[in-house]
Amino acid sequence: MEAKGLGWLLVPLHQLVSWGASGAIVFGGVVPYIPQYRDIRRTQNADGFSTHVCLVLLVANILRILFWFGRHFESPLLWQSIIMILTMLLMLKLCTEVRVANELNIKRRSFTDFDLHHFWHWSSFTDYVQCVLAFTGVAGYVTYLSIDSAVFVEMLGFLAVLTEAMLGVPQLYRNYRHRSTEGMSLKMVLMWTSGDTFKTAYFLLNGAPLQFSVCGLLQVLVDLAILGQAYTFAHHPQKPVPHTAHPASAKAL
Repeated sequence: MEAKGLGWLLVPLHQLVSWGASGAIVFGGVVPYIPQYRDIRRTQNADGFSTHVCLVLLVANILRILFWFGRHFESPLLWQSIIMILTMLLMLKLCTEVRVANELNIKRRSFTDFDLHHFWHWSSFTDYVQCVLAFTGVAGYVTYLSIDSAVFVEMLGFLAVLTEAMLGVPQLYRNYRHRSTEGMSLKMVLMWTSGDTFKTAYFLLNGAPLQFSVCGLLQVLVDLAILGQAYTFAHHPQKPVPHTAHPASAKAL
């Protein structure tokens, strides 16, 4: 009887929590990049952030949107992908402008050069947009031709979440090469970890496709590995390397 009496309160409360969770899923993914974006604008130095993170997220979310056409999933996850794509384009725009402003007398590179040695290291934001549009067009055309194949659709979904699961790998690799996390926003990684943990729990509780849950678990593991790097390099700094022995690969990704 008491439970029935509280029904008028529990139903809207449950709906409010559901809306809150959906809002967190849609916008929560972009929050970690706010401190990194502000740090880059403040310091006018983008060396600590790997733009390959943007590449991974752009590919993953474009594929996820295409997966939606073959197998509809919850709308908040679809909107999350759209918001994330816009956010990564903003990050790329800022990083490109800062990098080009700091590089004097450097040969300009463009997407239309089709030089694999300089892929994703172009001198204009327009080149990144062209690349994203080209990839979207090709992937969209292949999906259109194969949309009736259940195997293709499931593989597309798996490829989308597997790519997203590799989100932190470029940053993990950059930190490993430099033996340092200098320039990387620790707040960003902490937000990655908390956001990915929440997102994985959301997938599991809402019965999202299995691919999403696997993606979330892998992302949490990579996030923890990056946090481990931050702790290790802070408490066990590497010995200075003689100038003549500096590796040529010391440039940021």
